[in-house]
Amino acid sequence: MRAFAMATENEAASIGGIRKFFLRLFGLALLAIGLALAVGGVKLAWLGGSPYYVVIGVILAISGVLALLGRVAGLHLYLAAFAITFVWSLWEAGFDAWALIPRLVGPFILLAIALLIMPARLKSGSESRRGPLAIAALACLAILVVGVPLSARGPAVGALPPVQQDAAYFADSTKPAAQDWPSWGGGGGQRFSDLKQITPQNVSQLKPAWVYHTGDIAKNYGNELTPLKIGDTIYGCSSIHAAFALDAATGKQKWRFDPKSPAEYSPPNSACRGVAYFHNPQATSGAACENRIIWGSWDAKIFAVDAANGEPCQDFGQGGHIDLTQGLGEIVPTMVSVTSAPTIVHGVVVTSQQIRDGERRQAPSGVVRGWDAVTGELKWAWDMNQPDIAKLPPEGETYSKGSPNVWSTAVGDENLGLVYLPVANPAGDYMSGGRTEAERTYGSSVTAVDVETGKPRWVHQFVKNDVWDYDVPAQPSLVEFPTANGKVPALIQTTKMGDIFVLDRRTGDLLSKVEDAPAPQGGVEPEERAKTQQRSLYNSTLPADLTESKMWGMSPIDQMLCRIQFREADYHGLFTPPSGTKPYIMAPGNNGGSDWGSLSVDVRRGVIVANYNIFTSYMKLVPRAEDDAMGVYPIGDPRSKMPRPGFNRPAGDQPYGVSPNQGWQMPTGLLCTQPPYGGIRAIDLATGKTLWDHPFGTAERNGPFGVPSHLPFQIGTPNNGGAVTTASGLIFVAATTDDHIRAIDLASGDTLWQDDLPAGGQSAPITYEQDGKQYVVIMAGGHHSMLTPAGDELVAYALQDGK
Repeated sequence: MRAFAMATENEAASIGGIRKFFLRLFGLALLAIGLALAVGGVKLAWLGGSPYYVVIGVILAISGVLALLGRVAGLHLYLAAFAITFVWSLWEAGFDAWALIPRLVGPFILLAIALLIMPARLKSGSESRRGPLAIAALACLAILVVGVPLSARGPAVGALPPVQQDAAYFADSTKPAAQDWPSWGGGGGQRFSDLKQITPQNVSQLKPAWVYHTGDIAKNYGNELTPLKIGDTIYGCSSIHAAFALDAATGKQKWRFDPKSPAEYSPPNSACRGVAYFHNPQATSGAACENRIIWGSWDAKIFAVDAANGEPCQDFGQGGHIDLTQGLGEIVPTMVSVTSAPTIVHGVVVTSQQIRDGERRQAPSGVVRGWDAVTGELKWAWDMNQPDIAKLPPEGETYSKGSPNVWSTAVGDENLGLVYLPVANPAGDYMSGGRTEAERTYGSSVTAVDVETGKPRWVHQFVKNDVWDYDVPAQPSLVEFPTANGKVPALIQTTKMGDIFVLDRRTGDLLSKVEDAPAPQGGVEPEERAKTQQRSLYNSTLPADLTESKMWGMSPIDQMLCRIQFREADYHGLFTPPSGTKPYIMAPGNNGGSDWGSLSVDVRRGVIVANYNIFTSYMKLVPRAEDDAMGVYPIGDPRSKMPRPGFNRPAGDQPYGVSPNQGWQMPTGLLCTQPPYGGIRAIDLATGKTLWDHPFGTAERNGPFGVPSHLPFQIGTPNNGGAVTTASGLIFVAATTDDHIRAIDLASGDTLWQDDLPAGGQSAPITYEQDGKQYVVIMAGGHHSMLTPAGDELVAYALQDGK
């Protein structure tokens, strides 16, 4: 190195004035970057990681010292460092555009500065190397510009299955929605409509038709509404759970009913996802509450109002409402709420309640109950730990504490008289010691319950003894599944792991292939971990296991820091057990795979559409004593000294709380794992074969330190909300953090139309026909944890002339 410096010593004298100032300033930057990479690189190498950062850090530090001494050799050495970085980046990441950003963007900027500082002619009169080096740099850039798009091309798109036209093919429970949108998931939770006025050929002409303002943005904002449409009326609810009715053609309000829930009961996620509609076949035509709207509030009440005028149904419960806190014991505000629409089968309103995660093992019960849709009378209760309780628990007792709840939306089969429950995991999500046999059986499952008796008919569990909060979040979809022996009444269930399962909805038997895969062992409760976990061989959106090379960031420094965190944590792939000694990685995190938005199934063509998350969490169990010392106690505890934003959530009566880094973010706001973070996929229903799969969502509204990048590239963002498919071969979906609603071609996955929403579209659209015109309606309410803008607009789109 000394010989190299002496050979270029004559060059130092050729730099004077302002160029020498910038050379030294550049040297200072290189020295700082080099030292940071060298020090961090030593730690990473000690942990078994890549030695690149040590090597490149030392080279940059030496380069910085030479530049500080005013020697051009410092610039030449940096050019050598860049060449090493370029080759190493392509060797480790190939032509993956997103993987190359933290590896090469910063070094490219420094390369440009180095070339600008380098003198055009040296003192001896010989030519500088600046020209050839600039050409070489441009060649490197050309390789990336040309090579990256070529490498990003996905596999060929599979052909769509033929359209099923036979109306007799569908049972009543799987008949597609058409002019109306009669229940939360359309027909049978399919999120499919037989309408086809809006087509791939004319969808570009879609324009806003009307906008309705609910007038409400809750403190813990977020309106994830999927409205209903029956007859000429739209029904929905606002972020404060006020129900409303609108003219389906104009959006003009017909009535509004505010339950006036106390503000202090508003939970962290105060979303109202929907309402239910019930027609009383025994009522006199035109009688009060012949048709009624039924929904839940954030203080855990169920309301029923007349669908015609919004007046409370006086025959329902206590003057129009029932109280779900009956039998739950003492209730702390925000602990118990209802955010999802009830499910009505055979005139029975089936409800559970959302219980706040991670607070106490002895949290209020997740009991599921059935209520008469006319009288509000309690018909049955299913308490999995106390199956002998038919309705209310004995005087002075409660339903079983901490049992799994059903916070998402169920679906019912009127023909079979069954309601299918997406069941969460037990309270105290990240510790499993002390769980009952029933909780180990029904937790994180889909369970079919007889709607007349409340007794479980069958159960299929997706996660054994779940300590990852992999509760079942999505409404099941009812379909007629083609087999070699003809169609079978089936249920499709997606999960937070991204696995998709097909079950016979009569018996719970598997219709799709699975495997019992070995599961990682150890953790804080090694005796509690299952030896195997079931994985779907039908289709899964779960990506390959994480590796150190998949770490990301804004620059080589924060990518290195993410690599260090990766090496410091426990990670053994999916189902890595929670560790009590160091951090552990959940990949996917508890917002991975699919969420409450569920699947959309084009039952005419036999195509499943899944929008999904690729979301990792960096977790740490916090000993009870540490939380107590910081004054972090469960909600309602008078000893609590700290606000509770949800990032250090104790489990109250358990030995550990949990401190989750949702998404595994760096201080810059960027994530430690490389994009994409979300996608959308089309799947052949009959075979489970992926037809196409694309990143979903742009980086326009996201960027370092929360500053929008305005880049329209499909980075694939986290997305909460669902899609709807139509008979014309379109997918309508919002859900992403870029606040767009899109129309996507079912055949190719290409976006054919999009529009900017006035707020975050973390909801699911519907489509319906009114007066001969097809409409698409989406709630733009925003989402507090996804940091999308809050809003109160229900937006309708239609073709200008209805053609």
